[in-house]
Amino acid sequence: MMIQNYRRVLVNSNRCVNNSIRRYLSTSDNIILLNKCNNTNIATISLNRFDGKNSLSNKMINELKNAIDNVNVDNNIRALILTSTVQGIFCAGADLKERLTMPDDQVEEFVSKLRSTFTDIENLPFPTIAAIEGVALGGGLELALACDIRIGGSKAILGLPETSLAIIPGAGGTQRLPRLLGIAKAKELIFLSKRLTAADALSIGLINEMVESENVLKKATEIAKEISEKGPIAQRMAKLAIDKGIHMSMNDALIHEKKCYSGVVKTHDRKEGLLAFKEKRKPIYLNK
Repeated sequence: MMIQNYRRVLVNSNRCVNNSIRRYLSTSDNIILLNKCNNTNIATISLNRFDGKNSLSNKMINELKNAIDNVNVDNNIRALILTSTVQGIFCAGADLKERLTMPDDQVEEFVSKLRSTFTDIENLPFPTIAAIEGVALGGGLELALACDIRIGGSKAILGLPETSLAIIPGAGGTQRLPRLLGIAKAKELIFLSKRLTAADALSIGLINEMVESENVLKKATEIAKEISEKGPIAQRMAKLAIDKGIHMSMNDALIHEKKCYSGVVKTHDRKEGLLAFKEKRKPIYLNK
């Protein structure tokens, strides 16, 4: 089964914009970490649980956390794509069959691990993109919400249906959704357990862009490639300025922005950007 899964990922990898050499960084039963485009420093984490519609089991979360830890320490990565090898499924949410067998204390421990792992994704220093080809429900949408950018396929279905199961979105959904959409819209979606089409999700800003389902990974890769061509230190500082500043008062946020700007002033890349502009050529950024 794993060899067949690898072949599917290699087929998907042909959508890579420049078709450069693909290299596996690590693999496990449920997660594939792939360096898709070596010369653009783009990494891809693929959810790969065919037997469970990418539902989030305890084992899968442990493997996802390991993959996140792997990319977090790699200073060469400039963008990350989070995607799926299971056709029509991004992530169906928590593994409810496994959840049913858990004592109450284990449920809370599992959800805490889920929340922590998604926070690790949110805190990655470089831009992240969720490529949502199909279903992203419950924990699957919470996973996508932890990414910076979300690209949805035209057949995608998104939602947080937890209240229909007498629980709440506990892996960041009650916090990230209102910050993205506003309190009233987030309450509506959560209280009513609404499931949205990709078009509806696009109209309210839940996804950044909608494309045909077969082009989701291609579009995400194009965006990641564009990101990777910009100054990598500037990208990291911009992300830090936005993510931390949004929780501050305007005065404190502007002070924080100043500190982030100071992080790029003395870099080689800043000077290279100015020189390339003067010489009317494409800059070559070295991440220093």
